[in-house]
Amino acid sequence: MDAEDSYHEYLRLDELLSLQQPRAPKDGPDHTVLSEHFFIVCHQTCELWLKQILVDLAAVEEAFLTMRTADLERAADLLYRVGDLLRLLHEQLVAMERLPLEDFANFRRYLGSASGVQSTQFHQLDRKLGNAARTGILYTAFAQGVERTGGTVAAIVEAGVAAGTEHRIVEGLLHLGNGYMRWKVGHVGLTSRMLGENTGTGGSAGVGYLMDRATLPFAELRALRGRVHQRKSGVAGTTAGRGASASD
Repeated sequence: MDAEDSYHEYLRLDELLSLQQPRAPKDGPDHTVLSEHFFIVCHQTCELWLKQILVDLAAVEEAFLTMRTADLERAADLLYRVGDLLRLLHEQLVAMERLPLEDFANFRRYLGSASGVQSTQFHQLDRKLGNAARTGILYTAFAQGVERTGGTVAAIVEAGVAAGTEHRIVEGLLHLGNGYMRWKVGHVGLTSRMLGENTGTGGSAGVGYLMDRATLPFAELRALRGRVHQRKSGVAGTTAGRGASASD
C-alpha cells in the first residue's frame, strides 16, 4: 500500500459503496427501495464472508498436507475463526427477519431468477464440508494427513485431549460444522417466514429444497465420537454415520 493512501482509498470505498443498486422504481414507495438496498447489502456481505471462509479453509487444507504441529495449530485457530464467521452469517439471517414482507413481495419481481442457491461460493463450501451422505473435501484431507503420519482419526478421537493439536483440529471441525448447520437451519426459517410454501426465485422448491439439504457435516467424526461415548458410558446403542470405517 502506498504510504499516502487513506483508509478510504485502501478499502476502495468509492467502488465498494457504489455496488448497491436497487431495481425497484425510484418513483415507488421509498420503503421498498430501502428494503431492497438492505437485501442487497446482506447478500453482498454474505459473499464477502464466504470468500474469507474459503481462503481460510484453503489454508487449513495446506496444513493437512504438512501435518507439522505449528501448521496444525494455525489450522485449528482458522477452523474456530470459520465457525465464528458462520455464526455471523447466522446472525445476519436474524437481521434479515426485519425485512418487511410487503416490501420483499414488491421488489421480488425485479430479482428475475437470481437466487442464493446459485451462489458458487456456497456450493464450494458445501463440497468442502460434506453432509450426512457425502464425505467432504476437508475431512478427507485431514484423514489422509493423519494416515501419512501413521495414525488414524479414530485413535485421535479415542485419545481426546491427550491427542493434543490433532484433538483441537477435531474440535474445530465440529465447531464449524455446527455453525454451518445453524446457518442452514436459520435460512430455512427465514425462507419459510418470507415465502411460505412458494417456490424460490431460482425455481427451487423453496423451503422443501432447503430442508432436504440441512444436514450436519462431518458425519464421520460424529460417528466416531458416538462410539467412544458408548464404550466409556457403557450405554448400548447404534451410531449412524457414513464413512467412519475409513478412519478406523
